[in-house]
Amino acid sequence: MNLLVNSIRPRPSRMLLGQMSSVLRLSVLRSSVGLLGLGGLVFDVRALSSKEQAPQDIGIIGVPLNKGQSKSGTRLGPQTIRDAGLIEQLKNIERDVKDYGDIKFPEIEEDVSSMKPLKNSRSLGKATQMISDTVYKIMKEDKRLCMTLGGDHALSVGSVNGHARVNPNMCLLWIDAHADLNTPLSSPSGNLHGMVQSFLVHELEEYMPKIPGFEWIKPCISLKDIVYIGLRDIDPGEKYIMERFGMTGYSIHDVDKLGVKEVLSRALDTVNPKANRPIHLSYDIDSLDPVVSPSTGTPVMGGLTYREGMYIAEVVSDTGLLHAVDIVELNPELGAPREQDTTIMAAMNIVTASVGKLREGHRPSNYEIPKPLY
Repeated sequence: MNLLVNSIRPRPSRMLLGQMSSVLRLSVLRSSVGLLGLGGLVFDVRALSSKEQAPQDIGIIGVPLNKGQSKSGTRLGPQTIRDAGLIEQLKNIERDVKDYGDIKFPEIEEDVSSMKPLKNSRSLGKATQMISDTVYKIMKEDKRLCMTLGGDHALSVGSVNGHARVNPNMCLLWIDAHADLNTPLSSPSGNLHGMVQSFLVHELEEYMPKIPGFEWIKPCISLKDIVYIGLRDIDPGEKYIMERFGMTGYSIHDVDKLGVKEVLSRALDTVNPKANRPIHLSYDIDSLDPVVSPSTGTPVMGGLTYREGMYIAEVVSDTGLLHAVDIVELNPELGAPREQDTTIMAAMNIVTASVGKLREGHRPSNYEIPKPLY
């Protein structure tokens, strides 16, 4: 059963991103002259304005957030991804990288009013505000692509808000098994990681109660600026919102039916038809099948394969429009050691692919085949 609204549209994609071959990425996209190939078409990324074209330098922030859901291990995600070799991998593809370390969140005492309808609201309100300010600084002042390492998905309240303060015309690509679209009053759990979008979008203001700790936030994007891929576990309140406002998203059924190439092409065409808007990629590791990413708090069977997950990250990178990426919901306390290792590597490989690492390998710009000395 197809869970989503507006997921199948008869018109062809104008971006045709999925038709690009690995040979084209190697020979055209990554060339020194800055040419970008999309679906057999070639255009010069230098023609994009500096505001549209993604920054090449990367700023990394760790967000050891675990109060947006019930499992504590997500706090270990940022350092675990670093320890797996993230910085080295990024430097190997010749990216300038600055690690800003982990955000240090203050201990805030919660009370009855800050536990219902949203659990830990005072702590999370302050934490997401700090995340927003940090993302803003990295992107606006330091002119870097912001890579946010989670931490649970509640962090994206801050990361998306911070990005929107820099690029108000941004669009949001949400890769997830879940819609994270509940309001505090429709949420079955009271956990912020399932309500992220409701704090960000204009259309849901009338449904939002006053939440202690979140007085600072104002809606910054529209529901039409968001597209989902990989959904397979949607709550009734989320389904209502998607249907009422005509949101576009693609369930795992759509991926099975159309293929990931067509799904991603249509998704990007929906929110970025002219290929001129900054992209924010929010990537939940539970979008992947639990065989690939078992060490996560809310796994759902039947998810994206590893290859599909990597393809999405690679093609988003190929657009040249990625300005911010979140990788979230890695929980290295869950599962057996082998399952933990599998999930950690999947998370690191996806986030590095999103900023240009190629599965087919990389040639440093100054590399030449050595000649014999005799």
